[in-house]
Amino acid sequence: MSTAPTSGAPSPASRLILWDIDHTLVRIGGGVSRSMYERAFQQVTGRPLGELADMSGRTDQAITTETLRLNGVDEPEALLADFYAALAAAAEQFTDRMREVGTVLPGAREAIASCTTRGAVQTAVTGNIRRIAEAKLAALGLGDGLDLSVGGYGDDGSDRADLVRQARKRASQKYGHDFAGAHAVVIGDTPHDVRGALDADALAVGVASGKNTSDELREAGAHIVLASLTEFADRCGEALAW
Repeated sequence: MSTAPTSGAPSPASRLILWDIDHTLVRIGGGVSRSMYERAFQQVTGRPLGELADMSGRTDQAITTETLRLNGVDEPEALLADFYAALAAAAEQFTDRMREVGTVLPGAREAIASCTTRGAVQTAVTGNIRRIAEAKLAALGLGDGLDLSVGGYGDDGSDRADLVRQARKRASQKYGHDFAGAHAVVIGDTPHDVRGALDADALAVGVASGKNTSDELREAGAHIVLASLTEFADRCGEALAW
Protein backbone atom coordinates (compact mmCIF):
# COMPACT_ATOMS: atom_id res chain seq x y z
CA MET A 1 0.00 0.00 0.00
CA SER A 2 1.31 3.44 -0.92
CA THR A 3 1.76 6.22 1.56
CA ALA A 4 -1.31 8.43 1.59
CA PRO A 5 -0.86 12.16 1.05
CA THR A 6 -0.75 14.10 4.26
CA SER A 7 -2.66 17.25 5.11
CA GLY A 8 -3.98 16.63 8.58
CA ALA A 9 -7.02 14.52 9.43
CA PRO A 10 -9.89 15.83 7.31
CA SER A 11 -13.35 16.06 8.81
CA PRO A 12 -16.09 14.47 6.68
CA ALA A 13 -17.49 17.91 5.81
CA SER A 14 -14.17 18.92 4.27
CA ARG A 15 -13.74 15.69 2.32
CA LEU A 16 -14.14 15.70 -1.46
CA ILE A 17 -15.12 12.32 -2.94
CA LEU A 18 -14.39 12.07 -6.67
CA TRP A 19 -16.16 9.15 -8.34
CA ASP A 20 -15.21 7.61 -11.64
CA ILE A 21 -18.40 6.45 -13.39
CA ASP A 22 -17.87 3.67 -15.94
CA HIS A 23 -17.03 0.30 -14.35
CA THR A 24 -16.79 1.96 -10.94
CA LEU A 25 -20.38 3.04 -10.27
CA VAL A 26 -22.13 1.66 -13.37
CA ARG A 27 -21.65 -0.66 -16.31
CA ILE A 28 -23.41 0.24 -19.55
CA GLY A 29 -23.06 -2.29 -22.34
CA GLY A 30 -25.03 -2.81 -25.51
CA GLY A 31 -22.59 -0.84 -27.64
CA VAL A 32 -24.01 2.45 -26.35
CA SER A 33 -20.67 4.27 -26.26
CA ARG A 34 -19.79 3.35 -29.83
CA SER A 35 -23.30 4.23 -30.97
CA MET A 36 -22.99 7.72 -29.46
CA TYR A 37 -19.65 8.24 -31.19
CA GLU A 38 -21.05 6.99 -34.49
CA ARG A 39 -23.93 9.42 -34.30
CA ALA A 40 -21.70 12.34 -33.29
CA PHE A 41 -19.13 11.57 -35.98
CA GLN A 42 -21.80 11.39 -38.68
CA GLN A 43 -23.32 14.68 -37.53
CA VAL A 44 -20.01 16.56 -37.39
CA THR A 45 -18.23 15.18 -40.47
CA GLY A 46 -21.13 14.12 -42.66
CA ARG A 47 -19.78 10.59 -43.12
CA PRO A 48 -19.94 7.26 -41.28
CA LEU A 49 -17.48 6.46 -38.51
CA GLY A 50 -14.78 3.99 -39.48
CA GLU A 51 -12.24 3.31 -36.75
CA LEU A 52 -12.93 4.23 -33.10
CA ALA A 53 -10.00 4.95 -30.79
CA ASP A 54 -9.42 2.81 -27.70
CA MET A 55 -11.76 4.09 -24.99
CA SER A 56 -10.56 2.25 -21.89
CA GLY A 57 -9.73 4.63 -19.06
CA ARG A 58 -9.39 7.60 -21.42
CA THR A 59 -11.12 10.96 -21.59
CA ASP A 60 -13.56 11.97 -24.31
CA GLN A 61 -11.09 14.65 -25.38
CA ALA A 62 -8.39 12.05 -26.01
CA ILE A 63 -10.83 9.59 -27.62
CA THR A 64 -12.38 12.22 -29.88
CA THR A 65 -9.05 13.67 -30.98
CA GLU A 66 -7.58 10.28 -31.86
CA THR A 67 -10.79 9.06 -33.51
CA LEU A 68 -10.92 12.09 -35.78
CA ARG A 69 -7.26 11.60 -36.73
CA LEU A 70 -7.79 7.88 -37.38
CA ASN A 71 -10.55 8.82 -39.79
CA GLY A 72 -8.56 11.34 -41.78
CA VAL A 73 -9.25 14.63 -39.97
CA ASP A 74 -5.95 16.55 -39.94
CA GLU A 75 -6.90 19.23 -37.42
CA PRO A 76 -9.25 17.50 -34.94
CA GLU A 77 -8.94 20.25 -32.31
CA ALA A 78 -10.97 22.56 -34.55
CA LEU A 79 -13.91 20.15 -34.34
CA LEU A 80 -13.85 19.39 -30.61
CA ALA A 81 -16.56 21.86 -29.55
CA ASP A 82 -18.94 20.64 -32.26
CA PHE A 83 -18.16 17.02 -31.43
CA TYR A 84 -18.84 17.54 -27.72
CA ALA A 85 -22.20 19.15 -28.57
CA ALA A 86 -23.05 16.21 -30.82
CA LEU A 87 -22.04 13.72 -28.10
CA ALA A 88 -24.25 15.57 -25.60
CA ALA A 89 -27.21 15.35 -27.96
CA ALA A 90 -26.52 11.65 -28.56
CA ALA A 91 -26.41 11.02 -24.81
CA GLU A 92 -29.92 12.42 -24.43
CA GLN A 93 -31.14 10.30 -27.33
CA PHE A 94 -29.65 7.13 -25.82
CA THR A 95 -30.81 7.65 -22.23
CA ASP A 96 -33.57 5.04 -22.49
CA ARG A 97 -31.13 2.59 -24.02
CA MET A 98 -28.69 3.22 -21.16
CA ARG A 99 -31.46 2.35 -18.73
CA GLU A 100 -32.21 -0.88 -20.60
CA VAL A 101 -28.65 -2.20 -20.84
CA GLY A 102 -27.04 -0.51 -17.83
CA THR A 103 -26.52 -1.82 -14.32
CA VAL A 104 -25.51 -0.20 -11.06
CA LEU A 105 -22.48 -2.04 -9.73
CA PRO A 106 -22.68 -3.82 -6.35
CA GLY A 107 -22.24 -1.48 -3.40
CA ALA A 108 -22.36 1.73 -5.45
CA ARG A 109 -25.60 3.09 -4.01
CA GLU A 110 -24.56 2.21 -0.48
CA ALA A 111 -21.12 3.78 -0.89
CA ILE A 112 -22.58 7.05 -2.15
CA ALA A 113 -25.16 7.00 0.65
CA SER A 114 -22.47 6.45 3.29
CA CYS A 115 -20.57 9.51 2.06
CA THR A 116 -23.78 11.55 1.97
CA THR A 117 -24.59 10.57 5.55
CA ARG A 118 -21.18 11.86 6.65
CA GLY A 119 -21.61 15.18 4.88
CA ALA A 120 -18.83 14.74 2.34
CA VAL A 121 -18.92 16.65 -0.94
CA GLN A 122 -19.33 14.16 -3.78
CA THR A 123 -18.93 14.63 -7.50
CA ALA A 124 -17.55 12.87 -10.58
CA VAL A 125 -14.09 12.76 -12.09
CA THR A 126 -14.67 10.90 -15.32
CA GLY A 127 -13.48 10.62 -18.88
CA ASN A 128 -17.04 11.40 -19.98
CA ILE A 129 -18.03 14.92 -20.91
CA ARG A 130 -20.42 16.31 -18.30
CA ARG A 131 -23.61 15.79 -20.31
CA ILE A 132 -22.82 12.10 -20.85
CA ALA A 133 -21.94 11.69 -17.17
CA GLU A 134 -25.25 13.29 -16.20
CA ALA A 135 -27.18 11.09 -18.64
CA LYS A 136 -25.62 7.86 -17.37
CA LEU A 137 -26.18 8.68 -13.70
CA ALA A 138 -29.74 9.90 -14.31
CA ALA A 139 -30.61 6.82 -16.37
CA LEU A 140 -29.60 4.54 -13.50
CA GLY A 141 -30.84 6.71 -10.64
CA LEU A 142 -27.46 7.63 -9.15
CA GLY A 143 -27.53 11.41 -9.48
CA ASP A 144 -28.74 12.14 -5.96
CA GLY A 145 -25.90 12.97 -3.58
CA LEU A 146 -23.46 14.07 -6.28
CA ASP A 147 -22.86 17.74 -7.04
CA LEU A 148 -21.94 17.45 -10.71
CA SER A 149 -21.38 21.20 -11.02
CA VAL A 150 -17.98 20.78 -9.36
CA GLY A 151 -16.76 17.68 -11.21
CA GLY A 152 -13.87 17.09 -13.60
CA TYR A 153 -14.87 15.86 -17.06
CA GLY A 154 -13.56 14.51 -20.32
CA ASP A 155 -13.78 17.87 -22.06
CA ASP A 156 -11.59 19.47 -19.37
CA GLY A 157 -8.47 17.74 -20.70
CA SER A 158 -6.74 14.47 -21.58
CA ASP A 159 -4.77 14.08 -18.34
CA ARG A 160 -6.68 12.51 -15.45
CA ALA A 161 -4.68 14.53 -12.94
CA ASP A 162 -5.91 17.73 -14.59
CA LEU A 163 -9.50 16.54 -14.14
CA VAL A 164 -8.85 15.98 -10.44
CA ARG A 165 -7.27 19.42 -10.11
CA GLN A 166 -10.19 21.03 -11.95
CA ALA A 167 -12.74 19.34 -9.69
CA ARG A 168 -10.76 20.34 -6.60
CA LYS A 169 -10.65 23.95 -7.80
CA ARG A 170 -14.37 24.07 -8.56
CA ALA A 171 -15.30 22.45 -5.26
CA SER A 172 -12.98 24.75 -3.32
CA GLN A 173 -14.56 27.82 -4.89
CA LYS A 174 -18.08 26.61 -4.12
CA TYR A 175 -17.62 25.05 -0.68
CA GLY A 176 -14.82 27.10 0.84
CA HIS A 177 -12.39 24.21 1.54
CA ASP A 178 -9.10 23.69 -0.27
CA PHE A 179 -9.54 19.88 -0.40
CA ALA A 180 -5.77 19.51 -0.57
CA GLY A 181 -3.97 16.19 -0.24
CA ALA A 182 -6.03 13.50 1.47
CA HIS A 183 -9.02 15.84 1.64
CA ALA A 184 -9.66 14.72 -1.96
CA VAL A 185 -10.33 11.02 -2.63
CA VAL A 186 -10.42 9.56 -6.14
CA ILE A 187 -12.29 6.26 -6.55
CA GLY A 188 -11.85 4.44 -9.85
CA ASP A 189 -11.31 1.10 -11.52
CA THR A 190 -8.23 1.65 -13.73
CA PRO A 191 -4.56 2.49 -13.29
CA HIS A 192 -5.38 5.73 -15.15
CA ASP A 193 -7.65 6.73 -12.25
CA VAL A 194 -5.00 5.79 -9.72
CA ARG A 195 -2.21 7.68 -11.47
CA GLY A 196 -4.44 10.70 -11.92
CA ALA A 197 -5.07 10.75 -8.18
CA LEU A 198 -1.40 10.32 -7.31
CA ASP A 199 -0.23 12.98 -9.76
CA ALA A 200 -2.74 15.40 -8.20
CA ASP A 201 -1.65 14.46 -4.66
CA ALA A 202 -5.04 12.94 -3.82
CA LEU A 203 -5.87 9.72 -2.02
CA ALA A 204 -6.34 6.90 -4.55
CA VAL A 205 -8.91 4.14 -4.02
CA GLY A 206 -8.81 1.42 -6.67
CA VAL A 207 -11.84 -0.81 -7.24
CA ALA A 208 -11.33 -4.05 -9.17
CA SER A 209 -14.76 -3.88 -10.78
CA GLY A 210 -13.51 -3.34 -14.34
CA LYS A 211 -10.84 -4.96 -16.52
CA ASN A 212 -7.97 -4.40 -14.10
CA THR A 213 -7.16 -6.71 -11.22
CA SER A 214 -6.53 -5.78 -7.60
CA ASP A 215 -2.83 -6.48 -8.12
CA GLU A 216 -2.68 -4.14 -11.12
CA LEU A 217 -4.36 -1.36 -9.15
CA ARG A 218 -2.01 -1.96 -6.24
CA GLU A 219 1.01 -1.89 -8.55
CA ALA A 220 -0.22 1.41 -9.99
CA GLY A 221 0.07 2.85 -6.48
CA ALA A 222 -3.47 2.83 -5.08
CA HIS A 223 -3.52 3.61 -1.35
CA ILE A 224 -6.56 1.34 -0.88
CA VAL A 225 -7.71 -1.49 -3.17
CA LEU A 226 -11.23 -2.91 -3.03
CA ALA A 227 -12.59 -5.99 -4.76
CA SER A 228 -15.88 -4.10 -5.14
CA LEU A 229 -17.69 -1.16 -3.59
CA THR A 230 -19.43 -3.54 -1.20
CA GLU A 231 -16.18 -3.21 0.81
CA PHE A 232 -16.21 0.57 0.77
CA ALA A 233 -17.65 1.34 4.19
CA ASP A 234 -15.53 -1.21 6.08
CA ARG A 235 -12.24 -0.75 4.25
CA CYS A 236 -12.31 3.02 3.77
CA GLY A 237 -13.70 4.10 7.14
CA GLU A 238 -10.37 4.31 8.94
CA ALA A 239 -8.50 5.81 6.03
CA LEU A 240 -11.17 8.49 5.60
CA ALA A 241 -11.16 9.26 9.32
CA TRP A 242 -14.78 8.10 9.63
